[in-house]
Amino acid sequence: MREFKVDKPSHISDFAKEFNFEELRPYYDSEVESVMQKMVQAPTYFSLMKYLWPEMSESEAKEKALNTKKVRDFQAGYMSHAIWHIIKESSKGLTWSGIDKLDKNKAYLFVANHRDILLDSAILQIILEKEGFSTSEITFGSNLMDNGFITHFGRLNRMFTVKREGNAKELYDISRQLSAYIRHTIIDKNVSVWIAQRNGRTKDGNDLTQTGLLKMLGLSGGKDFVKCFSNLNIVPLSISYEYEPCDYLKVQELYLSSLHSKYIKAPGEDLNSIITGIKQPKGKIHLAFGKVIQEELPEINKAGNDNEKIKQLTALIDKQIHNDFQLNPVNYVAYDLSFQTNVFKNNYTSEEKTNFEKYVTEKTSSLSGEQEVLKAMFYKMYAYPVSNKLSKT
Repeated sequence: MREFKVDKPSHISDFAKEFNFEELRPYYDSEVESVMQKMVQAPTYFSLMKYLWPEMSESEAKEKALNTKKVRDFQAGYMSHAIWHIIKESSKGLTWSGIDKLDKNKAYLFVANHRDILLDSAILQIILEKEGFSTSEITFGSNLMDNGFITHFGRLNRMFTVKREGNAKELYDISRQLSAYIRHTIIDKNVSVWIAQRNGRTKDGNDLTQTGLLKMLGLSGGKDFVKCFSNLNIVPLSISYEYEPCDYLKVQELYLSSLHSKYIKAPGEDLNSIITGIKQPKGKIHLAFGKVIQEELPEINKAGNDNEKIKQLTALIDKQIHNDFQLNPVNYVAYDLSFQTNVFKNNYTSEEKTNFEKYVTEKTSSLSGEQEVLKAMFYKMYAYPVSNKLSKT
């Protein structure tokens, strides 16, 4: 793995000088020891250790924490083991593709589809580590921060805060700061960044990049469109789970959202989604690294106005994410059931179809709402990746 030190950067570009990044940045190496001393005061720490290292005594778990001196130590000593453990216990295996086209000495902006709160970005980290790359920094919504154990855990794992609340002016200022921080991380620190293609997870299976994300990224890049986005080294990232993490919870939210103008999360709902995503069987997992978006930028720059340029860049990212999504028999079954067709009948067996129908019936039976509507939403969630791939061919 390429060695990295997590320290305050020696150079700050002009576009970043007006901002204070202290409240949102991950921890530096120099802060790790004192943070770990706080971590071992939390009962949550020992609960996690018992799950990940059941043979380890409490005193050994404490000693492990106090011997963690750098961010690299935390990621290698805790996170890598934890994520591989989760994959072993809850999936049929992890595969990946496309990383051989990337340069270990360059920093990239990984714009990713988002299916699981924790695992999407965490899986990227263990792949980067396995392939000899430095790990990336990771966006982490302020709604998940608790100013306690979870915040320490996240910032030790190179997560930086994305603030999500405020009035129109405050949100604009937040966007400017976030844009500058991401560009500062990639250019000044030479560290890659993972960011979701949209605000929050995809709930209906339809992975679409929000144009607002790219407009935010452009706030710190100046008026030269090609230079602005070329400097970010954008890599579309597509993660696919055979069985969608929290699929039944997402369907319940979609159903309730269809009945009310706004869905209001219950206390602890995000934490429940994280735990469910970790434990729920996921089948096969694949992460595909797309092609760096560089050579297409001059052609996009010929578009009539800035909005059209952003629209075309968004479509290019979506095309890669959709084409790189690894489809499984359940996706083809869901497509045929959703559209009442047999067009993909050669892509699955009758047994696979029957098993998936039983799976959906079992999952929806515990949900509140009209069963047939819930099932239709469930099938559509799994069918969307097929529809999207068809629309891009």
